[in-house]
Amino acid sequence: LAARGARVALLDLLADKADEVAQQIKADGGQAVALPCNVLDPTSIQAALDSILKAFGRVDVLINGAGGNRPGATVPRDGVFTDLSLEEIEKVFALNYKGTLLPTQVFCKQFAKQGHGSIVNTSSMSAILPLTNVIGYSNAKAAVTNLTRWLAVQVKVDFPKADIRVNEIAPGFLDTARIDALRAEGKWDQRLSTIPIKRPGTAEEVAELVLFLCGPHGRWISGEAITVSGGEVRKAAR
Repeated sequence: LAARGARVALLDLLADKADEVAQQIKADGGQAVALPCNVLDPTSIQAALDSILKAFGRVDVLINGAGGNRPGATVPRDGVFTDLSLEEIEKVFALNYKGTLLPTQVFCKQFAKQGHGSIVNTSSMSAILPLTNVIGYSNAKAAVTNLTRWLAVQVKVDFPKADIRVNEIAPGFLDTARIDALRAEGKWDQRLSTIPIKRPGTAEEVAELVLFLCGPHGRWISGEAITVSGGEVRKAAR
């Protein structure tokens, strides 16, 4: 987004991590600010939005990227689902679902004032093809998908004069540090065997879709949940 001319605000619970990216964008000639933000705290979200408006004067896009899983919400490979921790599952739901809903509530008020805005939520392919051992994460991301489709209608009901669109990306197996554990001998090839294109995706390939949805070519797209998974839509991997 920054490379295409967008002024980018990076919101993160760990502001120093966001600042690393902001500095990289600036070094490449772009504009960016890094702001601390807790997506489970509306006051923190509002403070971040206020800082964005002070820095840039407006905000046109919200990308909800907060998410993650917890060990207690994942069935151990030698365990059963009855071992799952309800407390851990609730934390996963809070981060993935509330961490999408709350920023959307805060930013939509500003979008309504401006008359337009584009929202892109981040789900996961596991919301469509539940990975057999990550029930908490899969269920939470499925809730995000339902929320996306509901919001696409509701924003037009609540703010009929504003052009607000809501879409979702659902990435599959991406080649990032999160999958380093699968690079062990045997596991990598086994995981790739479920992907028709036979390779993991890249963050850049997902980013191009986000750019499309936020840009002028996506103006008539709303309420869509688009999977980016190399064709992996029929078989889930354990």
